[in-house]
Amino acid sequence: MAKRIIQVDEKVPGKLLLPLSIQHMFAMFGASVLVPFMFGINPAVVLFMNGIGTLLFIFITKGKAPAYLGSSFAFIAPGNAIIASMGYEYALGGFVAVGFCGCLLAGIIYKFGTKWIDVVLPSAAMGPVVALIGLELSSSAASTAGLLDEVIQFNNVLVFGVTLGVAVIGSVCFKKFLSVIPILIAVVAGYITAVCVGMIDFTPVVEASLFALPNFSFPKFDINAILMMLPVLLVIASEHIGHQIVTGKIIGRDLIKDPGLHRSLFADNFSSMLSGLIGSVPTTTYGENIGVMAITGVYSVQVIAGAAILSIICSFIGPLAALIQTIPNPVIGGISFLLYGMIGTSGLRILVDNKVDYGKSVNMVLTSVVFVVGLSGVTITIGSISLSGMVLACITGMLMSLLFYAFEKLHLLNEES
Repeated sequence: MAKRIIQVDEKVPGKLLLPLSIQHMFAMFGASVLVPFMFGINPAVVLFMNGIGTLLFIFITKGKAPAYLGSSFAFIAPGNAIIASMGYEYALGGFVAVGFCGCLLAGIIYKFGTKWIDVVLPSAAMGPVVALIGLELSSSAASTAGLLDEVIQFNNVLVFGVTLGVAVIGSVCFKKFLSVIPILIAVVAGYITAVCVGMIDFTPVVEASLFALPNFSFPKFDINAILMMLPVLLVIASEHIGHQIVTGKIIGRDLIKDPGLHRSLFADNFSSMLSGLIGSVPTTTYGENIGVMAITGVYSVQVIAGAAILSIICSFIGPLAALIQTIPNPVIGGISFLLYGMIGTSGLRILVDNKVDYGKSVNMVLTSVVFVVGLSGVTITIGSISLSGMVLACITGMLMSLLFYAFEKLHLLNEES
């Protein structure tokens, strides 16, 4: 029997709403709080802005694009450089500037449309680019789980194995109510295993104050910091387009056309701009949550909104936020293993659904080069911005696609003969 699909605009039964919302929050939590840790700030303000940004995204996209906004990793390198030389306030100014420019880019797309996407990223290039969103993160999942350490700890392997095992078995064997919350059940199973082997320290939970305001702060602006941060716009725009296309493929709707790329890109960057104004880190649509939707078949924005509200609540309730932060890395790694793989598979699905003909050398060359560039580890550095992985592969695919488009118009392709 086919899995019951709950579509974007459908309401979720009351008994499912809370567990499904918690499941989405857990999926994004590990990666989202890692960014503020790397910037040396308290994650409470980030949890708050992730929730606010997600609700804004849902509102701006008219509830048609299910996406959870978490902390963006694209800003880490230039952000840390600015923090080291000027301070966090000037990095916030850079976040605001990039978000503002992203909103302007959304206006340009609204004016000139999105047909250019089919030219610069045809299916033969878009499929592998989307697949790389998940595949290039696979080592990150293994590293988070502790599987790439010089000395691998048995407890890490055990907790990781239980978490991944329950997630895999639950995704294919659980039925009825349990079939839509396999990720949540896997997190709970992994957490209980971690408690049993003594990996959890509850001291921060006991010592946390009942209520605490997020540590809001305000930006300062410097032209040098802004110019250092601005090239990130290319990275986040490429990432956003990829996420919208793969989400659209999963839910069976063209999100580039409805609600429109201009709306979703504006919402994404408007959230980042607001984040910089209150002291949080920039936000972006999260692949982990796309993976949850692919596994569960639940695409309702009601669930995404529920997860956002929970995130906001956690930012104010000290013990709850502290408890969530005790989730050990092997649990996050175990869940990420499956979620990232699902995103990679979604990229391959683009090739299948669009019946890409690999009898044509153009398609074969496009897919081959994009995959190799993305997985080779090649990095191109421009100023403080490093282009590698999916982003570099996306840019390469776009340039090649434009070149092949020009060859086609000039009747230079050998297949025409």
